[in-house]
Amino acid sequence: MIAKVIVELSNKNIDKTFDYLIPDTLIDKVKVGIRVKVPFGPQELEGFVLEISNNVSPDLKEIIDIVDNEPILNKELLELGKYMQEITLSTLISCYQAMLPSALKAKNGRNINKKMDTYISLGKLEDIKYNDKQREILDLVLNNGKVLKNRLTKISASSLKTLISKGILVEEKCEVYRLNITKEKHDKYPLTDKQEEVVEKIMNNINEDKVFLIHGVTGSGKTEIYMEIIERLLKSDKSSIILVPEISLTEQMVNRFTNRFDNIAILHSRLSDGEKYDEYRRIAKGEVKIVIGARSAIFAPLSNIGVIVIDEEHSDTYKQDACNPKYNALDIAKWRSNYHKCPVILGSATPTLESYARGKKGLYELIELKTRVNGKTLPNIDIIDMNKELKNKKGSFSKPLIDAINNSLSNNEQVILLLNRRGYSSFITCKNCGYVAKCPHCDITLTYHKSSNTLRCHYCGYGTKVEEVCPNCGEKAISNLGTGTEKVEEELNKLFPDKKVVRMDFDTTSKKGSHEAIIKSFEAHEYDILLGTQMIAKGLDFPNVTLVGVINADTSLNIPDFRSSEVTFDLLCQVAGRSGRGEKQGKVVIQTYNPEHYAINYAQAHDYIGFYNTEMEVRKKLSYPPYYYLVSIKVISKDYDKSRDISSKIAEYLRSNLTDVKILGPSVASVFKMNNTYRFQIVIKYKKSDNLYQVINDLIEHYKTNSKVKIDVDFNPIHI
Repeated sequence: MIAKVIVELSNKNIDKTFDYLIPDTLIDKVKVGIRVKVPFGPQELEGFVLEISNNVSPDLKEIIDIVDNEPILNKELLELGKYMQEITLSTLISCYQAMLPSALKAKNGRNINKKMDTYISLGKLEDIKYNDKQREILDLVLNNGKVLKNRLTKISASSLKTLISKGILVEEKCEVYRLNITKEKHDKYPLTDKQEEVVEKIMNNINEDKVFLIHGVTGSGKTEIYMEIIERLLKSDKSSIILVPEISLTEQMVNRFTNRFDNIAILHSRLSDGEKYDEYRRIAKGEVKIVIGARSAIFAPLSNIGVIVIDEEHSDTYKQDACNPKYNALDIAKWRSNYHKCPVILGSATPTLESYARGKKGLYELIELKTRVNGKTLPNIDIIDMNKELKNKKGSFSKPLIDAINNSLSNNEQVILLLNRRGYSSFITCKNCGYVAKCPHCDITLTYHKSSNTLRCHYCGYGTKVEEVCPNCGEKAISNLGTGTEKVEEELNKLFPDKKVVRMDFDTTSKKGSHEAIIKSFEAHEYDILLGTQMIAKGLDFPNVTLVGVINADTSLNIPDFRSSEVTFDLLCQVAGRSGRGEKQGKVVIQTYNPEHYAINYAQAHDYIGFYNTEMEVRKKLSYPPYYYLVSIKVISKDYDKSRDISSKIAEYLRSNLTDVKILGPSVASVFKMNNTYRFQIVIKYKKSDNLYQVINDLIEHYKTNSKVKIDVDFNPIHI
């Protein structure tokens, strides 16, 4: 028998299966979807078996061994991988690898073991005389049924050994899952009439591959709707996937679900490799019916899926754009929805323009939730024109924001402050010659981090110590400009010395469990002020927060990207929604140097429809989504001339072979130099182009053997 195996190497030149002979010793063990070890040239590699045939060819090399006893990729995931390959033009192996935790990827030499505990239980009890230590051990086992071995060795290792050797006690190894979730009991909230109406509407379409878009203001009870639907599906033995955009949200979402449901699995990037391995196998073995996690949880190997929920669907974290395959979790959700004949529920207070447009056209079923469940009004939002506050401001804070913070804190209430820029300052410069510290590998300024006195590149990770003397002119004139969360934290401690401030950004949450620790401590009012980046803007629910302050609303507004207005509007609305979620009325203060910008004005009015209509006019004039689809093609090389010349050739080729499209470029990418490579970009705008995928695939095939240049393709990029 012959197995068709796709090996672990992600390379377009070998993006195909290779035939291997199945030795007689493995005939009953090799299955489709299983990992195997195979000889590949001079190497020994792992791969997935995609097909088995009864053909015989003695000239073929044999499979060396199996890696797993049961298939890692089931029938659905095998088909899904081929679909991902089609829509992303990535290698098939990279699509399969993207679905799996690192412990289960095809990667030779990597092995993560199950965590096993040894228990002692009763064997054959004999009527003999036992000494005191033996009797103590026996009593513990008799009273508890089985006991952890290490607990008994503390009494007497020699006595335990004797009892085991005589068969009076027996050892038993049991697998222990590494991830433990604490469960706290909370009352189930009764649904409002509107929530019940939404639940019934979705339940009436529960066996259809349909997309529902719930556009609900912050605090409108979307999560309760998700949970009610999932609870009803459990009674029909159906499973559910719930995606959240940020790891910081997973903690609160998991708490809400575990307080209501049993046997939930969690999948996100901050779990250890061992924890991911355990959680994935629990799902595959059918031990859980609910999976909660970030983007990659969309691949959870659940069977009989009844619903897929994508919460905060506007978030750009649902798009994988850092490496191949560049997939969008929404596309995967729709494919699985079709496979399982179940609905997808998208929820957001600020849906993407693409989703809302589909809702308006009837491609999605649009559901509006216009009020908060507790009858509370949305928070009042004050816009502070920082152009008028230059004389009165203290550091990053205007007088109105300082007064508002003081007012909330004096009432024993809590405050959330948003600054979407980590580090101490944006960059350092020389006051004498104008020198700016840049990353030697990327075309980007280095960010100053005061706590470690380092300059860091947030693209490639390069870091260096800060020098007092300018390396350009030799003068001692280095100063820092711009403001980061670290600097604002320092300012807050000076402005409010008797109050406790906690900072939540990438630097303070890099350690395992740090997200949860910060959220729990702030929830318990161990801190008065939570300062953070955009990770604090979505989904978090703190009833005692009555004030949200935005330090600089212009940070995202000034990004040179067609979505900058949408990102700004979303961020302001989402973070504003963290205020006044309890019994007390909320307030929001937004500081900006662009007080007349429509994104800020519509956010102040909580007017999504107004923003949507205005932004759609802009998108239509500029031929951007949702009126046009986009493809980004980056030409990347360590040789500047080569990347420039080849990008020009590619643009010419595209113009010659594509019709009814708009082609922009080539131009330098938004980050022109990254990791010592130069990056030129071509953007294709299209409504419909029958041969688009074929033309781009031919392009990739043409350059796949060129080691000097890399062609990076992203269909429907979130940012360009």
